[in-house]
Amino acid sequence: MSNYESFKSLARAMFLGFRRDRGALFFTVLFPLMFLVIFGGVFGHQTTSKVKVLEIGQVPVVDQAVARDGAGLGKVMKVTRSTDRAEALRKVEKGDSDAVVEQRGGELVVHYSAADQVKSGTVRGLMDSIVQSANLAATGRPPAFKVTTQQVEDDSLKAIQFFTPSLLGWALASAGVFGASQTLVTWRTKGILRRLQLSPAPIPTVFAARVAVSLAVALVQFALFVLVAQLPVFGLKLGHSWWMAVPMVAAGVLAFLSIGMVIGAWAKSQETAQAVTQLIVLPMAFLGGSFFPLDDAPTWMKTLSYVFPLRYLNEGMLNVMGRGLGPTSALPQIGVLLGVAVAGALIATRLFRWDAA
Repeated sequence: MSNYESFKSLARAMFLGFRRDRGALFFTVLFPLMFLVIFGGVFGHQTTSKVKVLEIGQVPVVDQAVARDGAGLGKVMKVTRSTDRAEALRKVEKGDSDAVVEQRGGELVVHYSAADQVKSGTVRGLMDSIVQSANLAATGRPPAFKVTTQQVEDDSLKAIQFFTPSLLGWALASAGVFGASQTLVTWRTKGILRRLQLSPAPIPTVFAARVAVSLAVALVQFALFVLVAQLPVFGLKLGHSWWMAVPMVAAGVLAFLSIGMVIGAWAKSQETAQAVTQLIVLPMAFLGGSFFPLDDAPTWMKTLSYVFPLRYLNEGMLNVMGRGLGPTSALPQIGVLLGVAVAGALIATRLFRWDAA
């Protein structure tokens, strides 16, 4: 039997085994979809913290309001000056700031993002309040100022576009790490690895079949997430470079499979592998921005989040699926994920054992 025939037979057997395992199907596919439905349904009710506003040029109406009530406004708004208008708008579009304000005579222009609808609403409310106060100060004559708000993205953008990639990333990470670690430990403890070593099929072919099945399952997850999020109740509208999420998913799967292989190669029992996997996946989900945005997290938490590959997967998919950025915006994240995959594979190779002893 050729290597290709061996690969095809092994991949088909592994896929059929996964499909028959109702527990694996539920926790890999349906469980994350439940989170998408639940989180997507309540996303509009989230609370917010201090909003970050960038001033372009001189904005007297805002500066005077801050001078009059700096203590009160300081609790809900942080104002920073910027001299580069294009860069400031990019920060808003990427979610690094919540709004850009500039003054054109008697008009206060507010550029905001729909990435976080609660914060964008807070910004517009604050600016309306500031303008109204300025107009009241000009008693006896027509309103001196008016406010104009401009969304930096397309009007169709909704919060679900920023929420779908994060939960999808968590689903891919969980499936990859759990699947690889549990499979490797199970094969070793039950003697399957030793039998595979003695079989005609080359070992690289066996592992290639496992990777191929994981990639196929991940693409099914991606398709289901996108289809569910595009239902009218959620209204997902993909960015023009959404297709770049496919190589992002592939790179993420390889990275998380390699992490699972390291755990499976090191652990001596399924219980140990499961415990270590939980200790890695759960913090990675929170610190990777899967359940809440990291914008308002403490500095130490933001810094620590860069250690976890899930942050890069979430960020890359978010850029091309939700923020509407070009395909090159995902390349740095893909590079990091592939680097993690290579490093994990090398470590797993060093730790690999054929027998449980």
